[in-house]
Amino acid sequence: MIRTARAPRIDWRAYVVPLGCVLLWVWAASTGRWNPHLLVPPQQLAIGFAQSARNPELWLALGTSLARLAAGFLLGSIAGIAVGVAVGCSRFAERLITPSLDSVRQVALFAWIPLLTAWFGDGDAAKVILIALAAFFPAALNAQSGCRQAPAALLEVGRVLEFDALTRLRRIILPSARPSIAAGLQIALTSAWIGTIGAEYLIDQGAGLGVFLASARMDNRMDVVIVCIVLLGFTGCALSALVRWVFQKGAPVRGVVLVDD
Repeated sequence: MIRTARAPRIDWRAYVVPLGCVLLWVWAASTGRWNPHLLVPPQQLAIGFAQSARNPELWLALGTSLARLAAGFLLGSIAGIAVGVAVGCSRFAERLITPSLDSVRQVALFAWIPLLTAWFGDGDAAKVILIALAAFFPAALNAQSGCRQAPAALLEVGRVLEFDALTRLRRIILPSARPSIAAGLQIALTSAWIGTIGAEYLIDQGAGLGVFLASARMDNRMDVVIVCIVLLGFTGCALSALVRWVFQKGAPVRGVVLVDD
């Protein structure tokens, strides 16, 4: 008997809240109960979308922001995974590094901006480092947690087989930590995207979507501000979905190899 694949069912309940917000927005704009300069009517927003879509400066700003995001995310996530693996695998490294990490993690991300701009100026260097900081801690904490969740039975087998530290890390610990590391990278990417826009908005120099958003706010173009916010949301969702797809389509860990090939 051949079974045909069923189309995925759509849960319409997920659209109740967005649809309700849109209807409330249309009602508030049509009745004049809200300042139209602050909450633009839907038809004005549609015109703003059309104008922004034809504006090459918007897409140049988006490309610049994505380039900064890539640089900062790679720098922060690689450093975070390295530190997290070291702390998760070594009690000595844990006692040495964890107190400092916990202290630095309590500092709000954007509180670093005055110090970074004083050290590196208002250019890309300060922004990329801030983005790297945003990605570092989620990547580090999840890598640390994943390494500590390696099954005790497999670690014991590794001791029986006299694995050295590098072999134990490569064949047991990292495969076991892979799901946690993947989750950490998704969180790190979201944090890095927020850090990207925040850095560009607060360090209002050069190009970028945050700079474009700040410029629209200064010009009192609230339709363009809302367009930028919508674009930020869609871009963030697309980036998060991309990371999930990469890990789902990547080579799955079907087991832990404990013997040499």
